[in-house]
Amino acid sequence: HYFIQSNLRRDMANTEDDSLYPIAVLIDELRNDDVQLRLNSIKKLSTIALALGVERTRAELIPFLTDTIEDEDEVLWALAEQLGNFIPLVGGPDHASCLLPPLENLASVEETVVREKATESLRMIATEHSPADIEKHFAPLVKRLSQGDWFTSRTSACGLFAVCYPSVSVALKSELRLLFKTLCTDDTPMVRRAAASKIGEFAKSVEMEHLKDEIIPLFIALANDEQFSQDSVRLLAVEAGITIAGILSESDIEALLLPTFSNAASDKSWRVRFMIADKFIDLQKAVGPTIIKNHLVFHFTRLLKDVEAEVRASAASKIKDFCLNLPAESREALIMPNVLPAVKELVCDTNQHVKAALASVIMGLSPIMGKDNTIQHLLPLFLILLKDEHSDVRLNIISHLDSVNEVIGITQLSQSLLPAIFELAEDPKWRVRLAIIEHMPLLAKQLGVEFFDEKLNTLCMSWLIDGVFAIRSAATANLKKLVAIFGIEWAQNTIITKVLSMARDPNYLHRMTTLFAINVLAEVCSPDVITKFMVPVISNLSADPVPNVRFNVAKTMAKLAPVLASDTPTIDQHVKPCLLKLNDDTDEDVKYFAMEALAVF
Repeated sequence: HYFIQSNLRRDMANTEDDSLYPIAVLIDELRNDDVQLRLNSIKKLSTIALALGVERTRAELIPFLTDTIEDEDEVLWALAEQLGNFIPLVGGPDHASCLLPPLENLASVEETVVREKATESLRMIATEHSPADIEKHFAPLVKRLSQGDWFTSRTSACGLFAVCYPSVSVALKSELRLLFKTLCTDDTPMVRRAAASKIGEFAKSVEMEHLKDEIIPLFIALANDEQFSQDSVRLLAVEAGITIAGILSESDIEALLLPTFSNAASDKSWRVRFMIADKFIDLQKAVGPTIIKNHLVFHFTRLLKDVEAEVRASAASKIKDFCLNLPAESREALIMPNVLPAVKELVCDTNQHVKAALASVIMGLSPIMGKDNTIQHLLPLFLILLKDEHSDVRLNIISHLDSVNEVIGITQLSQSLLPAIFELAEDPKWRVRLAIIEHMPLLAKQLGVEFFDEKLNTLCMSWLIDGVFAIRSAATANLKKLVAIFGIEWAQNTIITKVLSMARDPNYLHRMTTLFAINVLAEVCSPDVITKFMVPVISNLSADPVPNVRFNVAKTMAKLAPVLASDTPTIDQHVKPCLLKLNDDTDEDVKYFAMEALAVF
């Protein structure tokens, strides 16, 4: 910013050369071959404008920027962004219209992101215009863009109608509606797509009589756009239709929009069906209870049975919310014969992602359907998903056990689902066992300490002596997470004694697991527990006949160094004698790790 600082130090009015300095440097930088330098220059526009003052910014800087819009896309994007915040720098809202020419140019360039940013800035500036300025300056800009030769300007124009329409005269409103109609029927698919994405917003600003007579027919045409098989236009119209539905009465929705929504739900393009499935809850909230009961339930269950997995997965993820938003007085009567049979089919779906989507929400049906229906209809489905071959499906079930627990109680839950969890925990495939271990802290948190101690503690301890190292390793990490959930007092009373007793196990792998568990538990245990219970066990293992155990003793002592640093008696009585003994070991690996450990004490 040297040239700005020097200008501010001088009296800019003294010489014409000094006063032109910022513009001159800007011109030089914008002509530089280095894109990054040009980009940095654009980002300093506000500083340059401050140095020039509002009058010269309007008279010199803005015209210069308007005439020199030819650059890399990232530079033009930065310029479009800067201009959106320029109103205070040109003298306030009264002079906001001077920013329209450069943004109009930017809204017509080829690169989409630049046009979108220019349109966004134009919309920001429009809110600062007075109604008179909107009519005099902004509306003519919208008209010019709408009638541009290139589709690029016409796509940008679609996003500007809603911000200027409420502020203009009746005659101009009529002209704008006619222009928007022209855009909706444009030969270029990109323009129709832009119109489809903005028609909902425009509809909210249009008077009700014109909405019904002019805008809704345009929406219906876009929603049924078959020109060049443009499903991209139809899918964008879905969201617009939901916006329009939020404006209309239930009777008007049924008469004017419902056929279009029905067509979308059975559209030949899976992308359109996916869009309606994705937005189904918004649609459900926009229409009334009568339409939901008489029409939407049918269409939702069809989407759940769609031939495309992506559509089924999207609809499946909405099952809980859809059921929750059904009219309370007829909820069960609608779910049981319509939604539930479709859910039962999805449980056995051939696509993993569909089942994962279902598993993420199916547990949430329990509070909606009640205890008896959950036990009779949902629990068998939970069990099937809990035994699914894909871990993400199982995880989604285990992650939401709390919602079922609240409805049917821990006793019923333990009799139904937990046997399946125990079965998986002892599965011959070690990866299945590993998945259950990883889910155990989540399960423990949901079920509580008493239930865990009674039903799951023994299972967790058994994993520490599993024949597969990955299981033993995961089991030690699991202990740390359980201590974080239940607290150190629980750990002292429940698991630490059991872990330390494994140091006397005949199997050296189990003795090593004791050391691994100590490494992990030490991170969450108090220094007193480490000193009183763990250090003596580690010291005793220094005399183990297996070298692998002995060098892991040295590694464990080294890991405990930060905790024991201030406990000189323990270091002198237990740690150092143990490490010195290992430092004289006959095994080279043991000696190496002992020497490493001694270096930190």
